[in-house]
Amino acid sequence: MIRYALTRLALLLLGLFVASVLIFLTLRVLPGDIAQVIAGQNSSPDQVATIRASLGLDAPLPAQYLEWIGGLLRGDLGSSLLTGTPVVVELAEKARVTVPLGILALVFALIISVPLGVLSALRRGRAVGTGLNVGAQTVAAVPVVWAGMMLVVVFAVWLGWLPAQGFPRAGWADPAAAIRSLLLPALTIGAVEGAMLMRFVRSATLQAIGQDYVRTAAAKGLTRTQALIRHGLPNVGLSVISVLGLQVAGIIVGAVVIEQLFSLPGIGRMLVDDVSARDLPMVQGELLALTGFVLVVGFVVDLTHRAIDPRQREAS
Repeated sequence: MIRYALTRLALLLLGLFVASVLIFLTLRVLPGDIAQVIAGQNSSPDQVATIRASLGLDAPLPAQYLEWIGGLLRGDLGSSLLTGTPVVVELAEKARVTVPLGILALVFALIISVPLGVLSALRRGRAVGTGLNVGAQTVAAVPVVWAGMMLVVVFAVWLGWLPAQGFPRAGWADPAAAIRSLLLPALTIGAVEGAMLMRFVRSATLQAIGQDYVRTAAAKGLTRTQALIRHGLPNVGLSVISVLGLQVAGIIVGAVVIEQLFSLPGIGRMLVDDVSARDLPMVQGELLALTGFVLVVGFVVDLTHRAIDPRQREAS
């Protein structure tokens, strides 16, 4: 187990390194010049060149990359070129919205996918199972923006139960208002991700139903549902855990879009704004932080799956 963990950790660090190189190079080929933005449209070329030099943007790309990585190893993701605010400070502030949003979305996805996926498998070939399967495929294909707008129409416009946009000025000083503002965007992400996860749960459940130990339990007097619940669901749970890393990545991508739609002051909205402003240190830090979070979640999921699955421990 220790050897496996060290191998996975080495792959995690390698992934972060590759991600840092790709993020750095990709941002350098984007159109636009932050020095021109700071100097203004009527500035002279000399003024723009002076600003570029003061920001270190005229240095060779390898030197800029090494300087960024050196700061990263010291825990410094840099500072905004426009405001001078440290990237870490901005990320910590915006994470107070994005992290609860992601947790709520994951909870909604599991609440939707696990019971409906199991029910769809148990009722395979019947109207209920077919309807759930078709519904999951339909919702999974729906763009998250369209799903968000439909939920706004239902829960905010027609029913008036939840706010359509925004986050309370008091933030988490008013927990009830903060949670209410996150429920609709979290449900939007959770519904789409849950529909995709539901199909995986259905497949894992069908596989479990066909296992010898479930058929043996049923032969001893248990119904198929009882046999599945007592003996098959643990294996279904292992299968769900194995794909949680992908679900987290989908939730993060969804948060970038949903925070724009619902006007939430989170990391996703900050990322879009900083890309538009060409604030390279902010964008670099944000993208690397999000990528690192996804990789760390995948690392933890892999170790957890291996620790609780005896078949993988025996294979090692």
